[in-house]
Amino acid sequence: MERQGGCQCGAVRYKVSDEPLRVGLCHCTDCRQTSGSAFTMFAVWPRASFRSTSVVTTYRGRSFCPDCGSRLFSLRPDEAEIMVGSLDDAPSGLVPRYEIWVPRRESWLHGLPWADQHAGDRVDETETERDGINLE
Repeated sequence: MERQGGCQCGAVRYKVSDEPLRVGLCHCTDCRQTSGSAFTMFAVWPRASFRSTSVVTTYRGRSFCPDCGSRLFSLRPDEAEIMVGSLDDAPSGLVPRYEIWVPRRESWLHGLPWADQHAGDRVDETETERDGINLE
């Protein structure tokens, strides 16, 4: 399976192949501010599944279109985190399996009953370091 996406003005285009590793919702202040919404929905693919030849601007790890400002993705050496709202087709088949920063979730917004809930960033059981910070 291949999915395509891009910015609002069309200057930036990307593709991801296969199924994502995980799909989630984030309620942190940073995601609220960068999305202009109460939360952000994202999906994470292996970096090798991501392709883009477009020029983007990046601020604090988040890449966006330098022309229209659409926030699109965050790239790490091993993963590509895609803002699912930037996909060309509705992300109907992408179901969030976890929520992060749930203490900051709006009180009127109920948690997803099937999804794992995390007070902060999601940490894999085998993951002990993230962004150079020891999590133990």
